[in-house]
Amino acid sequence: MVRFLALLGVVAMSVSALAVDNDKKVPASLAFKMDSIDGKKVDLASYQGKVILVVNVASQCGLTGQYEGLQGLYEKYKDKGLVILGFPCNQFGSQEPGSAEEIKSFCTKNYGVTFDMFAKVDVNGDKAADFYKHLTSLETKPKGSGKVSWNFEKFLIGRDGKVVGRFAPPTSPDADDLVKAIEEQLSAK
Repeated sequence: MVRFLALLGVVAMSVSALAVDNDKKVPASLAFKMDSIDGKKVDLASYQGKVILVVNVASQCGLTGQYEGLQGLYEKYKDKGLVILGFPCNQFGSQEPGSAEEIKSFCTKNYGVTFDMFAKVDVNGDKAADFYKHLTSLETKPKGSGKVSWNFEKFLIGRDGKVVGRFAPPTSPDADDLVKAIEEQLSAK
């Protein structure tokens, strides 16, 4: 019985060690948990191996029409591995004042959004989500590091989990440079 318990302890430690090793393989850009717009905890590591476009969104912005383009981009490339993560933010001109339920309803009713939407977050300042603190700390092209400048700023994360691009808010979802960057990442294995 003692040998059995000792063996069981060794197996338990081995399994625990494997779990720790697996955690080390999660890329830094995906090592965050965020709340979905429905209030469920989402481990961003679950997107590992996908091409990810992260966008801070707002429902009352001059750029809100980009929802249509983002949805089109998602529909065109989702079967090839693209996911779009929308993060409502009310930091720019208070242009996202609604509740999670109101935001979700607005996006679905007006733009048919089916890509993943998350709970409202801050993207700048002391209260910024850790995920956004990470994204804005990176030196990326074409925009570089630093604060998010406005609604609909876009971060592109490759299949390897590395941030490979950052695009200014006016960059439309069908802009040649953004589409080219997405296609390059989708073709990488």
